[in-house]
Amino acid sequence: MKARTAVLFLGLFFLPCSKGSAADWLPADGLSYSGAARRAVAASDDLRGEYAMQAIREGAWTLGRRAWLPRLTVGASEDDRLAENGADSFVKNYSLSLDQLVWDGGRLLVSRRLERMDLALAETKLERMAEDIADSALSAYRELLYARAVLAIRAATVESLARQRALIEREVELGIALPSDLAEADITLEERRIEQENLKIDLAETEKRFAEILGLEELPPLGETIDTGRKTALPSSPSARSMTEAKNPDLAEERRLIARKQGELKYASLSWMPTVRVTGSFGLSGRRYPLTRQTWSVGINVDFSSPWISGALGGSAGRELPYDTTARIQGSASPLPDPASGMTKRQAELSLSLERRKYVLALERLGRSAEQGVEKCRMADRKRELAGESRELAGERYRLAELRRELGQLTRVELMEERIEYSQKEIAAVEAALALLAAERELEKLMGLAPGELSAFAEAETRGGGS
Repeated sequence: MKARTAVLFLGLFFLPCSKGSAADWLPADGLSYSGAARRAVAASDDLRGEYAMQAIREGAWTLGRRAWLPRLTVGASEDDRLAENGADSFVKNYSLSLDQLVWDGGRLLVSRRLERMDLALAETKLERMAEDIADSALSAYRELLYARAVLAIRAATVESLARQRALIEREVELGIALPSDLAEADITLEERRIEQENLKIDLAETEKRFAEILGLEELPPLGETIDTGRKTALPSSPSARSMTEAKNPDLAEERRLIARKQGELKYASLSWMPTVRVTGSFGLSGRRYPLTRQTWSVGINVDFSSPWISGALGGSAGRELPYDTTARIQGSASPLPDPASGMTKRQAELSLSLERRKYVLALERLGRSAEQGVEKCRMADRKRELAGESRELAGERYRLAELRRELGQLTRVELMEERIEYSQKEIAAVEAALALLAAERELEKLMGLAPGELSAFAEAETRGGGS
């Protein structure tokens, strides 16, 4: 995981994200959904900063291996005493001491593992942050496609209405149409032109917002379109549920939290184990240089702590050259230092039990959500089909209206209204296709898939089932 974090950070840092031309990274067929997601992630300064902080935390954890090594202490002092009654004294001391952990019941190892789990949870949050940024880019991408499609439909409608208005004006000149018809046509046409201008303003704002998300000054060509005739390819409900249980980010985070709680319980269970350390020291002292008095000692210290009693026991032996031998034994104990801490293990057990319960509930909830997501996509696909059929019927109705106009059974103003109704059905078809894309993306997020991978997963399942 440490290597993966470093790779992600370096990739984000060095991926070209300067504002300007995109010729060096944009595919020839235009910016795709997945390309927009990657670009938005790479352009995020906040995410880049968070990955830099994560890399620093990883480095600090690596340096924490120092806890396994001996503690080395170097000391130097000079004690001078000037006495009115007696001899003056001048003592110089230099010392070197070592303190090495031998055994602590595994607490240090468990503590390091807990720190590693914290780093894994932090990386999970970074991945979720990157996913949110990518989803915001996808949402802006779809919004832009929708705005362009609606504007194109409105522009075609205004063009058709303008032609009808010109014909009405000609008919008024010939005396076969009323001036009131021309006035009504002018009002209808002007309303649609005002609506078209508003759409142009909204489109410009959408393009600007999308460019900012991508970290660009100008938008590149887009490779995706809203295909109102595209049928969705969906996996089976059991496959979607199984994939969700295996790859869903929320469930993955819950599993890491459970592992974290298990580590905390293990650490609490080991809290009463004694700590054994080996110590050693060497010193030089004397009144003047060169220092002639040498001392050394080695020893062992045992520290123990529990809610009911804590203390320490130690012993050491050494020499004060050239003649003296030293030895020391010392111990201390404190009864009932912290009885309340006796509940720590019980609290850790309860916390682990609650986390496991949360995981079981989340597993069932997200599994049902995946199955419902498949059904939601099917319904969205059916709505897309119905919207397409309704658009075709509206188109047929408009063609009949044109025929009735040629037969004199319909005024041109009424024909203009039929054209407006047809454009509404066209927009509804685009909205239905967009709703299907949004439903598919929600299902992909549940299943832990990247943008656009749902259809590939469904096709792979079909091929696997067929074989």
